[in-house]
Amino acid sequence: MRVPRLPTGAGSKNVKLAILGGSFNPVHIGHLFLADTALATLGYERVILIPAYQSPFKLHAQGGSPKDRVDMLSASIAGDPGLTVDDAEIKRKGVSYTIDTLRDIISRYTPHGKPGLILGDDLARDFPQWKQAADIIALVDIIIAHRVTLNEAAFPYAHKRLNNEIVAISSAQIRDLIRNRGAWRYLVPPGARHIIEERGLYGFSDSSSVPSTPSTRVSPSLVAAVEEAARALVSPARFWHSRNTALLSRDLCLRFGMDPMAGYLAGISHDICKSMEDRKMIALAEQDGEPVSKLERKKPALLHARAGAVLLKERFGVTDKDILEAVRFHTLGDAGMGDLAKAVYVADKIELSREGVDPKLRDPSAAGDLNLLFAAVLDNTVAYLKSRELEISESTLRMLEAIQKRDVR
Repeated sequence: MRVPRLPTGAGSKNVKLAILGGSFNPVHIGHLFLADTALATLGYERVILIPAYQSPFKLHAQGGSPKDRVDMLSASIAGDPGLTVDDAEIKRKGVSYTIDTLRDIISRYTPHGKPGLILGDDLARDFPQWKQAADIIALVDIIIAHRVTLNEAAFPYAHKRLNNEIVAISSAQIRDLIRNRGAWRYLVPPGARHIIEERGLYGFSDSSSVPSTPSTRVSPSLVAAVEEAARALVSPARFWHSRNTALLSRDLCLRFGMDPMAGYLAGISHDICKSMEDRKMIALAEQDGEPVSKLERKKPALLHARAGAVLLKERFGVTDKDILEAVRFHTLGDAGMGDLAKAVYVADKIELSREGVDPKLRDPSAAGDLNLLFAAVLDNTVAYLKSRELEISESTLRMLEAIQKRDVR
């Protein structure tokens, strides 16, 4: 099929590009800092990150698969139009040489002027031995970045210098830290960290987790997406209440033998609809198929829990019944609540930013049983409502009655 020629000026303008290649095994903040410095100081409009299928400099490096490394890069630059990922070398497979990649990139991207090629000073020392080094110089502007020294070593070709600080970390060091359970999580961007944790890359294992069934296991990236949505949708004070609730829910799950990440997800999302306008909240809550009570219509804010469970399912694809139940019943409760829902209910009522909480309820040694702690918190909540002469929902009363009957037995 013949492709028609675009008239002069059609399409997007040519962009001034720089290129940063590497194994990115894994990508870390040092890589992205170099790219950002090129954007900020040298006038480039976009930096292309090109992961190698197999680097000629690191033939024996172990770690993430090509797909893992592309996914980590993509997740690490989400929302940043100044950075992009190109998988040309992954598709080509085998050992890729810079000259071949540059010709491909220039042909497809048609950049404005000569693109820049960012080289660490550790690689620049051996540049004259690279395949077709003179041809590379003809195609690009060489940009030498500080990786191992701030001294400007001699370089026999025309080049630019990137005036960057040295971020003294490497992918190999990060792999070792992960394997040996060292501190590594903030040396990589959050998107990459979540993939490493979810896929168990580089020998990662979560020593804080307790055994859990697949139905209650949740991914770090899902938790991060929900937390970011909660932060954007509610007030700062409400968000910090939600995060405190999430942390306490997680701790309670660890204490009572449940999946801590399920507790954290339910806790961070429990008030996600709290700031929604009444009309939208009622409409969203009604999607669960249950009737709206007189009290709920009188005080639509009571529906934020039901609305939150619907939002969690429809927007984020959460189908785990225990998590959805925990979000739905954290306000009014339900006589048939499961353990995860009880943990979130307790956390919501006694988390550390709540004022007027009986200190005994926050004492980990006060109740060695979740049901006893839940009953104590429920009694405290009902007493508070009565003291303020506030109306108590039928769900809460049924829940209290069920507990009282159990205690009588």
